[in-house]
Amino acid sequence: MATVADIIIKTLVNFGVKRIYAIPGDSLNPIIDAIRRNKDIEYVQVRHEEGGALSASFESKYSGKLSACMGTSGPGSIHLLNGLYDAKMQHVPVIALTGQIETDLLHHDYFQEVDLIKLFDDVSVFNARIVNPKNAHYLIWRACREAILKKGVGHIDMPVDILRENAAEEDLSYYINPVSYKPDGMEEAAKLINESKRPLIFIGGGSRNYHDEINNFAEKIGAPVVYALDGKGTFNDDDKKVMGGIGLLGTRPSVKAIENCDLMIFLGTIFPYTSFLKKVNNIQVNNNIDDLNKIMKANYSYLCDIKYFIDNINVNEKDEKYYNELQDEREKWFASLNKMINDKRNPIRAEVLTNEISKRIEDDAIIITDTGDVTLWTNRFIRAKNKNKFYFSSWLGTMGSGIPGAIGLAFASGKKVYGIIGDGSFAMTSMELITAKKYNLPVKLIVYDNHILGMIKLEEEVMGYPEYGVDLYNPDFSKLAESVGIEGIRVNSIEELDSKLDEFFSYNGPVVLDVVTETNETPMPPK
Repeated sequence: MATVADIIIKTLVNFGVKRIYAIPGDSLNPIIDAIRRNKDIEYVQVRHEEGGALSASFESKYSGKLSACMGTSGPGSIHLLNGLYDAKMQHVPVIALTGQIETDLLHHDYFQEVDLIKLFDDVSVFNARIVNPKNAHYLIWRACREAILKKGVGHIDMPVDILRENAAEEDLSYYINPVSYKPDGMEEAAKLINESKRPLIFIGGGSRNYHDEINNFAEKIGAPVVYALDGKGTFNDDDKKVMGGIGLLGTRPSVKAIENCDLMIFLGTIFPYTSFLKKVNNIQVNNNIDDLNKIMKANYSYLCDIKYFIDNINVNEKDEKYYNELQDEREKWFASLNKMINDKRNPIRAEVLTNEISKRIEDDAIIITDTGDVTLWTNRFIRAKNKNKFYFSSWLGTMGSGIPGAIGLAFASGKKVYGIIGDGSFAMTSMELITAKKYNLPVKLIVYDNHILGMIKLEEEVMGYPEYGVDLYNPDFSKLAESVGIEGIRVNSIEELDSKLDEFFSYNGPVVLDVVTETNETPMPPK
């Protein structure tokens, strides 16, 4: 007869989970053994549970499917939380399994006892402890179901004695009918669009799979396209309709496009920084009801996917295209960027490095960028091509997401993944280089090694404080990579940048490029 541990793992498999990121521990021993005996799921041994949860989060960002991570007892499970909050805040489905002490020892202040139900309550859309083997199958099924339907974290706490008990499977359906929203009332939005002279389309992460639909829609109504961070890569940045990002990481053409628009159409985004937006008529389209009218009140809001909205709204072709009015602003912006990328001095400027990466990176590359100044360099200087996919910790904004995120993306895609990572972030989760090597994953990581927490330095100065506590003592990250068997390359000067970049891009396998960059670089906002 199957044990509770067997049923948990079989249920994950039935919901499509391919692997589980974890570190073993005494309270997890039964479930680790259940994984060993189940040939349809892979155990990925990470070196820190935070890395495992971040890998699971980014795997789900790529696949849109359920992923899983696991921690043991109190300390290991606590470590999961940062990565799980990344999943929560970007609405991706992840199952978190936590080992727990025996049920007869609960509330005895036993060794490593932590109230994980209370601890995980905020991060989870479903949060339960298995205390009866007869209820085990239902609870893990329910956690998976809620995580998928509510796009968040399902948490199951598993006392080790319960995991060893025998249990029967219930007759539960693993297929979840997709929710199809087909709202009425498109005529009002169509009228607003037809009457506008300068409509603007604002896209986010929800637009990722709808390039063709949005492109045809934007052409028809003459709308420039501005993107939130998660919208980068939906369009080729060389498309004349594309004005770039917005906010502190954005571009001047985007600022100008918003300043002069008379209608904003939000497709798959809830951009939080309203100070960068204009109080103007707006239409919101989102497949998550919680995200509609959350930041701004819409004139009309539609709970549906982007394709349904565009396919069913009847709008007129505009003779005068608003995006044509912005071409001069675009050209001026790119001219100003060109001055930066042609400044070939030492130490190497971040803008120069990022531009050189952009010139070499493949048209269909998967790119993950960590949090900090590198987010701005990527957003501005990596020119998205036709099939590039970009991933960020865009809502939690956690440092240290780059290496474990690249691991999750590599597992999910089976493809080469490029990581653009600041030195502060790289040091935080560098132990996951061991995971990348152990599984021989094709992750190619570039470290911006400027020996400072650059974004924090700028924030201190903007607030009127002197620079303090932000200087970094760094190892040679290329040698750190070599110590775990990964190819390491270090760039100390502009004179060797080209040849070392060529070596990095041609290397077949996991590789770290450690580039010494200018310390006093100032990432200026667009305006």
